[in-house]
Amino acid sequence: MYTIDDISLEPCGASDFVTLERMRYTQDGICKSWDLARVHDSVAVLLYHRGRNAFVLVKQFRPPVYLKNRDGFTYELCAGIVDKEKPLAVIAQEEIHEECGYDVALEEIERITAFYTSVGFAGAKQTLYYAEVDDRMQVHDGGGIDTESIEVVYLPLEAAQAFILDEAKAKTPGIMYALMWFFSRQG
Repeated sequence: MYTIDDISLEPCGASDFVTLERMRYTQDGICKSWDLARVHDSVAVLLYHRGRNAFVLVKQFRPPVYLKNRDGFTYELCAGIVDKEKPLAVIAQEEIHEECGYDVALEEIERITAFYTSVGFAGAKQTLYYAEVDDRMQVHDGGGIDTESIEVVYLPLEAAQAFILDEAKAKTPGIMYALMWFFSRQG
């Protein structure tokens, strides 16, 4: 897949993606403080490929995960940060195209819900969508833009429930929730 080498850590000064702050507040008469990170909100999309009877996921290197498991590759939903003034569904549509290579009509992207992630230090809001794709909608192989290194992965429907609880595969809570949402609709 991709080679990861020459790893080093250094203090992070200014960033376009993260701002560290300390909140001071009084709760029930007690003065408290909490260190937090201001980060962008995001969108994520559970993609189901009808012809393959599989979910379309992305696999990519995540440096913070590397520090925990010395592998760093995670399975995730197609997703992206909200860093432009556009409707969230349009950002989701763009991410589907960039990361997975599918053109999906805006009216075919269904909003599921929104929730907060990393609540202990960031509290970012993620809006979750669902869309179905097929081979006719694929316009390129995916992989992201610029220097992104994203691998498109197809998770067969029959393997997805076991995947949810497979701790050997690093994944986000969002993908686990999205898959459980999908299976709950099956009745």
